[in-house]
Amino acid sequence: MKRVLLVDDELWVRKLVRGYLERAGFSVTTAATGLEALAEFEARPPDLVLLDLMLPGMDGLEVARRIREKSKVPIIMLTARSTEDDRVVGLELGADDYIVKPFSARELEARVRAVLRRAEGRPGEARVVQAAGIRMDLDRREAWVDGRPVELTALEFDLLAFLVQHPGRAFTRLELLEAVRSSAFSSFERAVDSHIKRLRRKVEPNPEAPSRILTVYGVGYKLAGDG
Repeated sequence: MKRVLLVDDELWVRKLVRGYLERAGFSVTTAATGLEALAEFEARPPDLVLLDLMLPGMDGLEVARRIREKSKVPIIMLTARSTEDDRVVGLELGADDYIVKPFSARELEARVRAVLRRAEGRPGEARVVQAAGIRMDLDRREAWVDGRPVELTALEFDLLAFLVQHPGRAFTRLELLEAVRSSAFSSFERAVDSHIKRLRRKVEPNPEAPSRILTVYGVGYKLAGDG
C-alpha cells in the first residue's frame, strides 16, 4: 500500500482528503505545519507528498525545498493560489504536479496515481538509452552524465529520457508536456521551462551556456545530436 503524506493547515481539508485517499486504497499520514511535515517525513518516509503552499510559519515552498535537498520523492502542491508565477516557483523547486483548490476527489486520485506511475517507471521500454554524454537505465530509473550519476525527480527523469530517445529532434513545449504527463499540464506550457532549467543545472557543464539541452527558438527544445 502506497503511503501519502498530506500537509495542510486546515483540519477539514486534512479529514476530507485523507478520506478520499484512504477509500482509494492509500495509507495516509497528515501534518498541519511545515515543521510537522518534515518530522513526519523523517519518521515515516512516504511514497508521495501532497503539500499545501500556504502554511503557517514555514510555507510549503520551503518545505518542498528541504525535502528536495534529501529526496526525490514525488511532490504534488495543493493551493488556492492559481497564478502562473506561483506554479512556476513550485515547479522550479521540484514539484511534480500542481492542483488548485477546490478540486474533485476523482481529479486528486487521478493525479496521485499518475505521479506514482511516473515515479515507478513504465514497463516495456528499452532498458538503456544514451545520447549527448547522457546514459539512462529506464527500468532502474537511473541516469549518468559523462559517467557521473545524477539524481532526478520522476518528472525530470521522464523529460530527459524522452529527449535522449530523440536526439537532434526539436519538440514544442506542448509536445514535451504531452509526452511526459499526458494532458495534466496541457494548458501550462511554462512548466516545461521550469523543468528544463532544473535539468540543465544537473546535466550541463555550464547551465548558462547549455551544450546538451538546446533551445530551439520559436519552437521549444531538443537534445544535441544529429538530425
